[in-house]
Amino acid sequence: MTGKKTKGSQDITPEKKVEMLEQMIVIRHFEQKVEQMFMQGKIHGTMHLCTGQEATAVGAIGALEAKDKITSTHRGHGHCIAKGSDIGRMLAELLAKETGYCKGKGGSMHIADLDLGNLGANGIVAGGHPLATGAALTSKMKKLGYVVICFFGDGASNEGSFHESLNLAAVWDLPVIFFCENNEYAMSGPIKEMINIEHISQRASSYGMPGVTINGSDVLEVYEATKEAAERARSGQGPTLIEAKTYRFKGHSRADARKYRTREEEKEWITKKDPIALFKKSLIDEGVLSEEKAQAIEDQVQSFVEKAQGFAENSPEPSPESLQEDVYA
Repeated sequence: MTGKKTKGSQDITPEKKVEMLEQMIVIRHFEQKVEQMFMQGKIHGTMHLCTGQEATAVGAIGALEAKDKITSTHRGHGHCIAKGSDIGRMLAELLAKETGYCKGKGGSMHIADLDLGNLGANGIVAGGHPLATGAALTSKMKKLGYVVICFFGDGASNEGSFHESLNLAAVWDLPVIFFCENNEYAMSGPIKEMINIEHISQRASSYGMPGVTINGSDVLEVYEATKEAAERARSGQGPTLIEAKTYRFKGHSRADARKYRTREEEKEWITKKDPIALFKKSLIDEGVLSEEKAQAIEDQVQSFVEKAQGFAENSPEPSPESLQEDVYA
């Protein structure tokens, strides 16, 4: 089924809405800064930017309780930020500095913060599904009361671990939400050429769980769908599959020339479906936010990100003696 706004979105306070907008802007500015630093040769390797997908991370994680946990993906900066991670330490990790979340050894695709319930980003497509299912099993067996969100892309829905995890989670009624960020393209090909159904959420029925497709550019719709799924999971009714239709404004990675899609299509999404612009306008129309306040938030975030960059760039390099530390648990 397709999702729609519910009356529950009226329960979100004006302060919460402004906070959600600010988080989305932080993610956008962070990704822009990371891209800039990469082009300057300060960041090596590769990275997968979530520019354009800010509403999925902020809306979904905003519906969680502090004790709840997430598993992330190779395109996971937004999930980290929405869960409360320090962007200075995130940038330090991308710069391979000692103060990074993995002491500079993990890079963009492996940031984790167990204290915040972020069980880690993952460079393996669908690698987070078994981790999230296992964490949900722990929650149920030990009666810990937390819910787990497993973020993944549309391409991951064709991996074996996706199907195995959904089946097991459904059989055991585990408190896990499988959250698909369907950005239309699995690396370099359209998802419509890789599946023979209209919505990935339709696969939920095969495993006896609810499946819903929502507008991933509408942060409040994302929030409501996730809140409903979390309440269901927390009450012992088992997992939900959420498919949020979204779009990445950039390529799959920094090496991607995006030859598989048109510039006209990109322009349509960027100019008419930008989740930040849409949410900002709705808050201004509601009278929750003024143009001046919105600009002030932009300025504050810009300063916040610049400060994080300063922290990261001035952090020490890992010592050669630490090379073999943390290799084994």
